[in-house]
Parts: sequence; structure tokens; C-alpha cells
Amino acid sequence: MYRSLTKQCNCAGRDLRDKQVKDLTKGTELTDMPVFRAEGLGKSYPGVRANDDVSFHVMPGEIHALLGENGAGKSTLVKMIYGLVRPDDGRMTLGGAAHAPSDPRAARAAGVAMVFQHFSLFDALTVAENIALGMENPPPRRELSARITQVSHDFGLPLNPARRIVTLSAGERQRVEIIRCLLQNPRLLIMDEPTSVLTPQEAELLFATLRKLAAGGTAILYISHKLDEIRSHCDRATILRHGRVVDSCDPRAHSARDLAAMMVGGQMRQIDRSGRQPGAVLLEVRALSQPAPNAEGTALKDIALTLRAGEILGIGGVAGNGQEELLAALSGEARSAPGTVTLEGADLSATGPEPRRIAGLLAAPEDRLGHAAVPDFSLTENTLLTAGSRKSLVRGGLIDHKAARDYALAVIEGFDVRTPGPHVAARALSGGNLQKFVIGREVMQNPRVLVVNQPTWGVDAGAAAAVRQSLLDLARQGTGVIVISQDLDELLELSDRFCALNEGRLSPPVPTDGLTLDRIGLMLGGAHGMEEAHL
Repeated sequence: MYRSLTKQCNCAGRDLRDKQVKDLTKGTELTDMPVFRAEGLGKSYPGVRANDDVSFHVMPGEIHALLGENGAGKSTLVKMIYGLVRPDDGRMTLGGAAHAPSDPRAARAAGVAMVFQHFSLFDALTVAENIALGMENPPPRRELSARITQVSHDFGLPLNPARRIVTLSAGERQRVEIIRCLLQNPRLLIMDEPTSVLTPQEAELLFATLRKLAAGGTAILYISHKLDEIRSHCDRATILRHGRVVDSCDPRAHSARDLAAMMVGGQMRQIDRSGRQPGAVLLEVRALSQPAPNAEGTALKDIALTLRAGEILGIGGVAGNGQEELLAALSGEARSAPGTVTLEGADLSATGPEPRRIAGLLAAPEDRLGHAAVPDFSLTENTLLTAGSRKSLVRGGLIDHKAARDYALAVIEGFDVRTPGPHVAARALSGGNLQKFVIGREVMQNPRVLVVNQPTWGVDAGAAAAVRQSLLDLARQGTGVIVISQDLDELLELSDRFCALNEGRLSPPVPTDGLTLDRIGLMLGGAHGMEEAHL
């Protein structure tokens, strides 16, 4: 959907990028020898076989997709390539030589770079300081800053080396990870969900960057759950299911639905939107204004909305336009003036998150690892963060460990979270499985109102459908749901009404039935309620 909105404005840029690729390939001889080869790789953990007899290769100049459901073994596989995990079986080669890195430092020295799905950045440090930490012999600070500025602008991902990470949006943090890898001039570049928090425009620039790298002979191993993205930009795909290679194909020759069926071993189920009727008003927000939380944040300006029982309200916008600030104001992490947030007539404006949860107003933030979940806590312990009161997991100040474990097990079973058990730390789960757990933890509390930000970020196609259906089912039971997302297709699939968030201002809601792309484009750009001129 976003791609449709930006297609025309990107045509000229795409023609230029094609020319750049042709220019880069002049005089470049790409060999027939794979840059990377895996033969019979296997890895086991207690209770699970993560990878089993995995064999595939990546050629020079190839953008090679690695596809599979959450928990299919993709993360374990790339961790072995990057030296974070030692394989139990099999062998790897890089450039024809044995590749068995003892740690990421050895992998980087061999020419492997990786952009992680979860950011590995220190919030208190600057962009330049974070990038220096990933270099064996970083140049002087001024020289490094100049290189960051030059490379980031050359590849269309501009960064200020002096900015602290804590002030950056999710999309800007992703740029830091990408630029850090580009400075290494890698032979093999591994990218794990690199566009999950990028705007469509940023994603287009990223793919232009990847094509430049591929034209110069860099091999790229690309992990994404965005199947249309895979079809448009990848040359070949290896598909994993339950830790094994089940297929290999040219993704351009298959539909997104076909690729999803290969991943899950069957056809995707259709979303059921039936049986919902809007009821009484549950949530009202009036004249909500908040200052920016920091110098790089976004101020909320006179936000107003109503949400009815059984209704799903979709809020779209490009990252950095106040999404996180709005969720904080609704969840109670940021309190507001009296009368600005009411739930079923009760004024919750001055209350924090816990009183709002008890009242039935729950929220699931975008940042699942660190905000929605504590990385080193077990899944059982993570249930206590939001469900302690509503599910009676804490009584009289004491934790009911059995009840917490039972609730964690219920979430795992109900949302098909692939994990050995509730004792596992949150950080050990794949991104998609942790997302399912976070969403399930909130949905199964039967809230009166649920606010979710990026509910299917990093989730495979099958799991995304299941998460979306759970939100529809929740609304069918009378819950009011607010979905904040950068995925317009998701919003139009789920929502009864649509609003656009632009520079901290929320447009008046409009019904999603009959909503045109032209009107969505105007709303996203801040042109709300505009009429065509009459001549």
C-alpha cells in the first residue's frame, strides 16, 4: 500500500539507481564460486532441534532471502554464521575457505557483517561512539564522524554522528546499525528484518543501497516477513520449516500467498471480520496536548478521539510523528491534564499505568524487548508486568507463582508461541514469537480498551494473520481496539475508521470503507479536511 502511494515519486529515482548499478558492474567479474556455503548444519538446544541438516549457498552479487515462520530456525542459522553460536554438526565455508568463527569479532574479521532485528546500541552514547564500539581499530573521532556522514549520505540514509541514540526514532536507530555494517565493507552482509521500522521511502533507499553493494560483488543474506518485499528485491530464496530446508525458489516467480504456503506447509486462513457491531463510547480523548519528551521527540497537539465498544480505530503515519508519545499518553506512562482521557466516564488523566490496567485500559508498545518485556526475565515473570492485578497473579503483595506460570502457558498455547516453556528468558525467543507472547498477554486479559503499536512487527505471514484475527475477535466480544501501525494494508484490513498522525496532530477519523489512496496520501501529509477547489 505504501509502495503504491510512493510509486510515482520513486520512478525517477529508480531509473537513476538502475544506471548506478550498471555503472558499478562495469569491469566487475563475479565468480561462479559461492561467497558462503553451509553443508549439513545442525544445532540443538534443550527440548528443541533448532537447525537440522541445513544446506544452502549464497553467490556473489546475490540478494538471497531466508524465509520461514517464527521459530523456523532462521535466527539460529545466522547466529552460527556470525559466530554467536557454534554448530553441533556440519561445516561452513566463506570464499572457499573453512568458516568456523569463535565469536562475532572473528566473523567480522573474515568479512561477515550483520544488521540485527533487535538493536544492539547503547542509548547513552552517540551515533559515532556506538559505531566505534563495533570496530576493531576505529579511526580518530573526527575522521570517523566524517566517514559516517559521507557514507550515510552516499547511501541515502543520512545520520548526525553527534546525536545520542536515546534521541533517535526506531527508523533512525536502524540506520545506525546499517551504516555500522557498511563501514566494514563486508563480503557477506546478513540483514535480519531491516525494514521493519523503516518508512517506505527509507526502505526504497535501503534497497538501492543493497543493489549497489550486490553490484560490487557483496553477497547479501536477507531475512524478512514482508513477502512482497522479497518478491520485488530478492534473487533467490531458501525456505526453512521446523529447522530444515524444505524448498528453494526464485521468489519473483511466485505470489506472496504461494511463498506463505511454502513456509507454513499449507494455505493461509482468511481473516474473519464478521459479527462486530459498534456499541457505547468507551474511551474519550479531548484536547490532549503534551510537550515533546525530549529534544528529538514529538509534541502532541490537541489530540481528540472517541472509541466505541466493538470498534477498531486505525491510526497511521510515518514513524516519528508522535506514535510513541500517543501510546504513552493513553497507557498512563505520560500523565495529562484533567479531563483529557476518560474511560467509560471515569477520568484517568492523572493516573499511571497500573490504575489504568485495573480499569481495563491496556497497551502493547512497539519496542517489545526492553519496553513490553524485560529481556532477562522468564516468560512467567514477564506476565507479572501487566497481568498481575487483572489475572490475580499477585495477591496481598505476594506472587502466585503457579498462577503466573499457568497464565504464561495459556498465552504460549493460545498464541502458538514457539518456545520450550514459560521458564525461558524473553531474550531467547525469536522476535516474532516474543511479539505473539506480548500481544497474547494483553489480549487474554479481556481489556475494555486495548491500544497496540505495530502489532505484527517482525511477525511471519501466518502469525500476523493470527494476531490480526485475535484483535478482531477481541473487538467482536465488545472491546474497543486502537491499532497504531505504519502498515496501511494492516490498518485497512482491521479498522472500521482511520486517522492519520502527522507532526503530533491527529486527523478527524474517516470510515475505511471506500477510503482512496489519494485521500490517505493527503491525510498522511497533514492535509486534513481539505476540499477540492471549485473553478
